[in-house]
Amino acid sequence: MMKFTKWNFIFLVGGIVIYVVDIGVDFWVASKYFCQGQYSWSILILSFRGLSSLITQLFSYEWFKNDWEGTDTGKLKWIFLVHLFQCGIFIRYWFALKYGCQAAFKQNSGGGASETDPPNFIQKQVIDAVTDINMLRVFKTFLETTPQLLVQIYILLEHGKNNFCQYAAIFMSFCGISISTVDYQVSLRKSLPDEDEFHVLPMLVYLFYKLLTITSWILSISLITLLSVRSSVILLIFLWICGFTWTLKQHTTFCKSMKMEYLYRTVVGIILIFTFFNIKGRKTKYCISIYYATHTVVTLGILLVYMFWKPSIIKGIDFIIVSILTILVTSLVLGIIFLAVYYRCFHPTAYCRPQACSDEVDGEAEQKDRVKTGRFQNFIMQ
Repeated sequence: MMKFTKWNFIFLVGGIVIYVVDIGVDFWVASKYFCQGQYSWSILILSFRGLSSLITQLFSYEWFKNDWEGTDTGKLKWIFLVHLFQCGIFIRYWFALKYGCQAAFKQNSGGGASETDPPNFIQKQVIDAVTDINMLRVFKTFLETTPQLLVQIYILLEHGKNNFCQYAAIFMSFCGISISTVDYQVSLRKSLPDEDEFHVLPMLVYLFYKLLTITSWILSISLITLLSVRSSVILLIFLWICGFTWTLKQHTTFCKSMKMEYLYRTVVGIILIFTFFNIKGRKTKYCISIYYATHTVVTLGILLVYMFWKPSIIKGIDFIIVSILTILVTSLVLGIIFLAVYYRCFHPTAYCRPQACSDEVDGEAEQKDRVKTGRFQNFIMQ
């Protein structure tokens, strides 16, 4: 297991600040639309915010209940009330800061110590706490930030009102979505035994792979929405059904409760609309190839529609549409290149020890001689 460093602690504090700012921005944007009389956009943005908050609170409380099973029920009642008022993430940040401060600033553990030793136990606690937070952030990203981003791009394309701040906000949303997936991957690798460290170069390649492929796909969906909102909704529902069906066939065991397990599969189905998510830690060469090949075909189809079938749209909003088409094509090509480089050179199966790779990829290998790693041992975003 890797160590929680002072830099990790600083990034954790930064994550809290970003989370609070994000809440403020959501309400500011919603109030702005409301004051302009665009009530439907305001309600839609707040609905995404409310839905993501509700689901993340449910998962957070469920994990607390599983982790504290057999402990004082009074604590669980207090935790339940905090989550009821949609503040569970702040409790998780408080625990992460508490353990992180001890691990990063107050301990100097020696090498070779077992995980039951106090220093290593604190390290495991903080890494598990941060991994839980980053998993919840991934849920929030694809339940809230991504749908809100689609709405913002649609408003930009449909009404043609744009300014530098709007472009900057959209760009930052794309980066935020990608960074949340990278943060989760980093914390996940810290929480798993036998994992090599996520160094700077593979981290950057992974970041650009996610950023570019997600950017290309979201722009594609936005252009479909501009042509026909109904077609876009039908496409999103169809993709969710495919993703949800795939998770059912994987027989996931992420939650102890079957109700929560189906909710988890529902959320993963939504994540799969926008990016690939390996939910069992198994070999996914063919699955990921089909996934991105499908995205490529759909994207090329959209390009043909805008170039030959609907040229009047390009003439109507020439600069915006042409710019988006250019960014879309560039992102698609570069994203596929970074994806290929990552899986060829930097994926764990390319450079980790044979036994470690066997355990991680197959997901069902014997766990004898391995440290208990909690609920994330077979759930790896790729």
